[in-house]
Amino acid sequence: MTRVACIGECMIELKQAQETEAGLFSRGYGGDTLNTAVYLARLGVGADYVTALGDDPLSDEMIAGWAAEEVGTSHVVRLPGKLPGLYMIQTDDKGERRFFHWRDSAAARSLMDLPETPDILNSLAGYDVVYLSAITLSLYGAEGRARLFAALKRAREDGARFAFDTNFRARGWPDLDVARAVFQEAFATADIVLASTEDLLPLYPSESNEDLLARIPDAEVVLKLAEPASLLRLQGRLHPIKAEPLKTPVVDTTAAGDSFAAAYVAARLFGAEPIDAARAGHRLAGVVVCHPGAIIPRAAMPPGLFPATSRKASP
Repeated sequence: MTRVACIGECMIELKQAQETEAGLFSRGYGGDTLNTAVYLARLGVGADYVTALGDDPLSDEMIAGWAAEEVGTSHVVRLPGKLPGLYMIQTDDKGERRFFHWRDSAAARSLMDLPETPDILNSLAGYDVVYLSAITLSLYGAEGRARLFAALKRAREDGARFAFDTNFRARGWPDLDVARAVFQEAFATADIVLASTEDLLPLYPSESNEDLLARIPDAEVVLKLAEPASLLRLQGRLHPIKAEPLKTPVVDTTAAGDSFAAAYVAARLFGAEPIDAARAGHRLAGVVVCHPGAIIPRAAMPPGLFPATSRKASP
């Protein structure tokens, strides 16, 4: 089985209840790269989650939930006395959401500075793909990011591919110049970049789609646009990809990008061409946004997401 290491943070989620229950919140958990790991596992890809958690009951609950989704947890470090981060989510009547975070002392922020860190980083060379996001990179300090990038480069020398999602949240960075420098290193290192204008325009205001793509030198790139479409750059050529029209109203846009990434990476691992992989990404994301929450019911997963000819591991 092909295997993907997803690196990042999962947090406790408090989600606003219906207006008839004002002031009440339901509790769950979520995180961008964790959402991608779950969808990868559902699509038949072996996915391991790489993070740090506390030794508390909520961390136990998370690990049990991931295992139930067949996401591997052997690289989850448990830190005595620490807790996961927490966020609150509010969703408006158009499905757009606002997040409020409490995460400064979360266990996941220590992942690059632990006694277990060298073994975890060395293990990345054993995966087909290492996947992380800009949110992942915002968790660590400069020294931690340097260790991670060095490990990614070693893993690529051993045949792994690095897939980078540009999921950008300004509040996670000390300033935009630091974020731009980290993005530049990620772009230079990555084999696959899953980008969006929503993420990149705050960093590079007023730039055209072509200008944004030019900042990503050599990677296979999908740039998701404001409209339901994307631009795929492959071997120097741009291919516009339109998403299929939605059959039901948008309910919640949470995890649209995370699910797109999972379908794209899975399709490429199964041998699909990039254009078909981007179409698969749009299709899964189009289903996800029509359900509340980041993870849709298993029964709602769309069948036949990949061309039949691509259900094999890619070289």
